[in-house]
Amino acid sequence: MNPEQKSAGTIDEDEVARFSRVAGQWWDARGPMAALHRLNPVRLGYIRDRAALRFDRDPTRLDSLTGLRILDIGCGGGVLSEPLARLGASLTGIDPAENNIAVAQHHARQSGLTIDYRAATAEALAEAGETFDVVLAMEVVEHVADFDLFIEVAAALVKPGGLMFVATLNRTVKSFALAIVGAEYILRWLPRGTHQWDKFISPDELEIAIEQSGLRVTNETGVIYNLLADRWQLSTDMDVNYMVAAEKAA
Repeated sequence: MNPEQKSAGTIDEDEVARFSRVAGQWWDARGPMAALHRLNPVRLGYIRDRAALRFDRDPTRLDSLTGLRILDIGCGGGVLSEPLARLGASLTGIDPAENNIAVAQHHARQSGLTIDYRAATAEALAEAGETFDVVLAMEVVEHVADFDLFIEVAAALVKPGGLMFVATLNRTVKSFALAIVGAEYILRWLPRGTHQWDKFISPDELEIAIEQSGLRVTNETGVIYNLLADRWQLSTDMDVNYMVAAEKAA
């Protein structure tokens, strides 16, 4: 870790400050979070379908997640939390940036949704003994100060029989070219400096950390941008973006 980088446990204060500065633009679908808004449908579909399979639900139902307690770690302004709540989940969203939580709370009220948003860390919830049916770490692990510790803490928050989802970026030459040079400097889909390539995580590294934390990886998929269809979609190509589902034994 950079000696000038401040951290407390898994929290990288520089990363928190970076996302806090754009807190007011979380829900601007054409702003700094535009790429996340476009990525949201494929993330939501993956979580819904894998959760429905695990908990014997019908994924086509609009209330398919009813009764499931879901934790969204690093929820930001609630872009993923809200559609999950609309599917019936009892949603808790946490983020270390108070500005992000204020935006998320305001937008949820405007949308008529009841979501338990907290300016808190995963460590704090784990220390309090809280557990959830589903724990999400979507586009988070590449921004934490201690990757192994973060996975350990997130895994501890999963109930026996529960699921954990992780979405992140692979550390490859291709991801450097597309996710940093392409997305941040050429296409300007993301603000410059959003990602640090050396903090990207390979699928093997992620799987090892998850299994050392007591969970078993049950599914993994790549996520690619289809230029012809102008949308993100699931793929066997995990060279850049990918998602993993893991379960804890009952």
